[in-house]
Amino acid sequence: MITWLYYHFNELCLKGMTLVFETGQQKRKEIPLILIPLVMISTWITHLFGGSAGREGVAVQIGATLSHYFTKYFHFPKNGKVLLITGMAAGFAGLFQTPLTALFFAMEVIVIGKIEYEALLPGFIASFIASYTSHFLGLEKFSVNIQQYANVNDMKHIMLMILLGIIFGIVGRLFSTALSVSKTFLKDKIKNSYKRIGYVSIILVIGLMIFKGRYSGLGTNLIELSFHQNVTVYDWFLKLIFTVITLAIGFQGGEVTPLFSIGSTLGFILAYLFHLPIELCAALGYAGVFASATNTLFAPIMIGLEVFGGSNMFAFIIVCIFAYLINGNKSIYTAQSNEMK
Repeated sequence: MITWLYYHFNELCLKGMTLVFETGQQKRKEIPLILIPLVMISTWITHLFGGSAGREGVAVQIGATLSHYFTKYFHFPKNGKVLLITGMAAGFAGLFQTPLTALFFAMEVIVIGKIEYEALLPGFIASFIASYTSHFLGLEKFSVNIQQYANVNDMKHIMLMILLGIIFGIVGRLFSTALSVSKTFLKDKIKNSYKRIGYVSIILVIGLMIFKGRYSGLGTNLIELSFHQNVTVYDWFLKLIFTVITLAIGFQGGEVTPLFSIGSTLGFILAYLFHLPIELCAALGYAGVFASATNTLFAPIMIGLEVFGGSNMFAFIIVCIFAYLINGNKSIYTAQSNEMK
């Protein structure tokens, strides 16, 4: 009975981000207001039962839906897209308290190759208000003061940054491709949606229990461990697998925080491989995998600034550029349209 109810809730939730993107692309006119309680409830259920997923998808969808109805209520049809992006930025910023990242993420994620600069000022204002509001209400921001620095005057280190960007780009692309292929595969192999989410959930729970919940939830535990030098070689890969399975079978949740954990744990391992500073490499992975999987460039660079400080901005720029380029326009957001076509 629980699975049946959850599945029907989830059917609309799964379309939530697609509804937001298609409304932003002006392919549809309506985002159902009921989306707000549905995505909240279904995401709570995912986390209650230990699913490996984030929560930023909910924040973005809530912000977009509220701003969409604000547009309709106050009759601002010409500014609908701008306010939708503003709402997305506010939702992201309120959750992560990274207003510049949220602003650029919302402006560049809807359409590949096009940044909606019309939303710059309202998005900027909304992002900072949302960020400071959530901070005032007691939500803690994750940040690390990186004391290690990349030697940008050494060509060897620059080449290593490029190599890191390529590796993070490949892993980000692996995540987005695996998620898309897994959804299609499971849908084809298990036609009955109730059986699909029921049967695979049992396997998922057993797997998560074997590892004692290490890969359950957002992945913030792995992020913390990455900066305290307590990560295993396979952490990044198992987090990727469990997150893909969780989302592919139909559980609701975000991908971004798990991407942060995948990137930071992978960066930790690569630091040893390439004899680089551990905290710096983990931070670069945090941003680089995010850049590749979401097919965005400026937002990941901004998150390097807002979460890890500006002392290694040159390294973040190099890594994010190559991670972005290597992904080949593959994205976790299947509704993301391509302006370059």
